[in-house]
Amino acid sequence: MKTIDDVHQLFANFFKNETLAPFAYLLSKKLQEGHICIHKNDPALNSNEIPYPPPFNAANLNTIHQLVGSSKDIRPFILHKDQLYLHRYFNYESRILHKIGALLKSEIAQQVDRKNELIKIAVLIKSLQANYPINAFLDGDSIDWQLSAALLGVLHNFTIITGGPGTGKTTTVAKILSLLLTINPLCKIALAAPTGKAAMRLAETLKQTSLPVSQQIKDRFSQLKPNTIHRLLNPIADSIYFKHDQSNPLVYDVVIVDEASMIDVALFAKLIDAIGPDTRLILLGDKNQLASVEAGSMFGDLCKTQESPNRLNQESADFINQFITDQERKISNTFINTRKHPLSEHIIELQKSHRFSSTGGIGKFSNAIITNNEAVLKEFILSNKEPAVIIDTNRDHILFESFVAGYREYLLEPDISLALQKLNHIRVLCAVREGPQGIYATNRLIESFLTKQNLIDTKDEFYENRPIIVTRNYTDLALYNGDIGIIRKDSNGNMRAWFEDSDKNLRSVMPGYITGAETVFAMTIHKSQGSEYKQVLVILPPNSGSQLLTRELLYTAVTRAKEKVIVQSTENILLETAKGSVTRASGIIHRFEEIQ
Repeated sequence: MKTIDDVHQLFANFFKNETLAPFAYLLSKKLQEGHICIHKNDPALNSNEIPYPPPFNAANLNTIHQLVGSSKDIRPFILHKDQLYLHRYFNYESRILHKIGALLKSEIAQQVDRKNELIKIAVLIKSLQANYPINAFLDGDSIDWQLSAALLGVLHNFTIITGGPGTGKTTTVAKILSLLLTINPLCKIALAAPTGKAAMRLAETLKQTSLPVSQQIKDRFSQLKPNTIHRLLNPIADSIYFKHDQSNPLVYDVVIVDEASMIDVALFAKLIDAIGPDTRLILLGDKNQLASVEAGSMFGDLCKTQESPNRLNQESADFINQFITDQERKISNTFINTRKHPLSEHIIELQKSHRFSSTGGIGKFSNAIITNNEAVLKEFILSNKEPAVIIDTNRDHILFESFVAGYREYLLEPDISLALQKLNHIRVLCAVREGPQGIYATNRLIESFLTKQNLIDTKDEFYENRPIIVTRNYTDLALYNGDIGIIRKDSNGNMRAWFEDSDKNLRSVMPGYITGAETVFAMTIHKSQGSEYKQVLVILPPNSGSQLLTRELLYTAVTRAKEKVIVQSTENILLETAKGSVTRASGIIHRFEEIQ
């Protein structure tokens, strides 16, 4: 008997049905790649991806009642609008869709009261208007989308705010919270993100706000406790479930989730299940960043439901414009929407970057990546005149060593708290884990260099000053996947793993308790999401045709840098990466009529 070592074929054969087998095989394969469904006429069915002989009769899927059901059935597979799902993922998608519908419905009855509350604090709202100079912006760039998003975030129960680095997503959140806390000083607020680092960064930025708000509001900002989504929902030990769910929702007036593009469909469903009917849910993220590691790209899919961003009806535009005193910053007729969609006015894209210039440096480079502007990319590759962007097509080892020598700053810092901060000034980001350009080989290379510089001694597994990233959740230790720390001795000479909590207080655990940890001089681009560094070195592998290499991957890596980015890659690989794009199949974009 022939042994089958293809897990997708084993899955398909389990159902012992020749008609279903090729569809089950492809669905299993696509799930592994991040899709949550397949079209019943997917062209891949007729490719060499499928180890089953054609023809494949998609029409017969509807007659296999014992295995394939419709949207109201409980069967292993669900066929809905010509999309084939595993029941679990159809259920996740449906729960997300219907909960969004419930939030949209519940906000309708509160619109009049919420508008009246905002009119009463018009003086504060006007003080939160944009004050940057208007200089030859593209259409829509001059509009005060931050204030517009803030007002819509107060009016609505479901809001998405998207935008690239430096466009002011957190500033917009500060404006939303300032309005809510002025209306209701007892407003209960939750801050969360997929990773602890991202959650802490959101809270830190709010604490540093320069908005013209009262000290009382600033004090509330400083008291906010960020959480990972897992911590917020409170996981049940040894279970995939959480204590907060549909029957036990979170007790907050507003839940704000940063880096929402990182959330997979399963966690997205569990998060939105736990949102109460009158709670405002505000999702922040960059729609151009990488999607989640696991299946689904819910944030990006929801953003794609709108053909063009920032479309409002006339009534909403007029309401917002009454608070904007500068005519050039008002919402123009260009953005008045005549096509009604359930998410119209609920998705706002911030378009003006206050960190990067669109005419040079990281801003210009990242925009060229995400738009696949080959001419501009070649300009960066050939000229290297931009001090903030260096493209090293020769993979210069001296340049690599010069960059990683920057880790000296944290290694020589005696104060553990400052050392943790300095560790996050620079980072090497790899596209892959394995191979000469993967994180394992790169970390060994960095360790070898730093050892030769007498900065570290790697004889022991948990050596002094080893930087580590936690790779699984340790609920009992309050440590979660993505948390970063360093190994150092305590005052008694005992080796400890040191981390900062949400209040920047140091805490430590015995390293032996953290069996799931890796060295993090270099990390994957996926793991870097939600983090920022002064300088970043990006390493792309030389293998052409890799499905991993996409513009979203490179864009995410490049935009982790605030001041300088170095990309080590051949010209062909860099250009090929910018051509590739992540496309994940889901049905949610086409299912919104189900909630109308």
